[in-house]
Amino acid sequence: MTFTNEWKNLNWDEVKLSIYSKTAQDVERALNKPKRNLEDFKALISPSAEAYLELMAEESARLTRQRFGYTMGFYIPLYLSNLCANACSYCGFSMENRIKRKTLNQDEIANEIDAIKAMNFDSVLLVTGEHETKVGMSYFRKTLPQIKRSFNYVAMEVQPLDQIEYTELKTLGLDAVMVYQETYHPSTYAEHHLRGNKTDFNYRLETPDRLAKAGVDKIGIGALIGLEEWRTDCFYVAAHLDYLERTYWQTRYSISFPRLRPCEGALQPKSIMSDKQLVQLICAYRLLNSEVELSLSTRESEYFRDNVSSLGITSLSAASKTQPGGYANDDEELEQFSISDERPAFAVAQAVKARGFEPVWKDWERGYSG
Repeated sequence: MTFTNEWKNLNWDEVKLSIYSKTAQDVERALNKPKRNLEDFKALISPSAEAYLELMAEESARLTRQRFGYTMGFYIPLYLSNLCANACSYCGFSMENRIKRKTLNQDEIANEIDAIKAMNFDSVLLVTGEHETKVGMSYFRKTLPQIKRSFNYVAMEVQPLDQIEYTELKTLGLDAVMVYQETYHPSTYAEHHLRGNKTDFNYRLETPDRLAKAGVDKIGIGALIGLEEWRTDCFYVAAHLDYLERTYWQTRYSISFPRLRPCEGALQPKSIMSDKQLVQLICAYRLLNSEVELSLSTRESEYFRDNVSSLGITSLSAASKTQPGGYANDDEELEQFSISDERPAFAVAQAVKARGFEPVWKDWERGYSG
């Protein structure tokens, strides 16, 4: 059994109709419940809930403080390679885009580590394009131990792997994996993933199952907001989270909110999400689940991140560079997408402190986990 079995029992059009049919009474019923289910989540992301955003934000902030206190986790992406064997319509790394390609060697990685450590980070997200021959397990076997020696917590956002490979990477220091389905609508998925291994919708869909079975500490999921109708796609993310927590209760989970950003060969979003609607979605996830970690990247603006982070977000990236070697040698021609919040890490930390929160530079102290 994997999430694919539950996904097959969901009908996209019926889910969409159900969301858009929710009334103000459904929203009020959801807000008044001590514990909410997926039907309540539909109400909270529905158009009818937009009128209740202030109440949702208050409850979301309360639940977040109750579970996570006044802390804000900080992490930084470390791009190791922009080589990619996939053709994806929305990504700057797509194999069909004519950009300079680069994969960091161990000396270059050491330079990146020095630059990142100088900014105080102790939690890093390793990112590559999806190229299993040149940036696959043999590369990870060399680079992961080198990076782990310098950082307390190491996450990866790379191509989906087999369970046995995740098990091996865990022995080399892997703590977490972020794997986004992009969209849960199969025909839209096929429309945007034209060549390469990423065309396999089901293999990607079942990646969190393989991660959990391999005993990886934390799994990050999400949809690329804009590829499909955002409310329906984000409901599927919630359903996926619900399944994972019921099935693999010992694993931690996080949700991210990537909205389409300008990139080489830029794609116009099919579904536009306003800033207000993104706040609604963040609060809806928190009202559904008080335990899940919610992460906001530098795709979003300085103003938005400063004003929204206290409502439900538990971790922020900062000072991000989306190209290999970007911290030691900034080269915009290599980047995956343009970021919006370009402040240095210390400035983001100061903004967090100004709102009464304490920046936390490491994700988890392994000595506490037994």
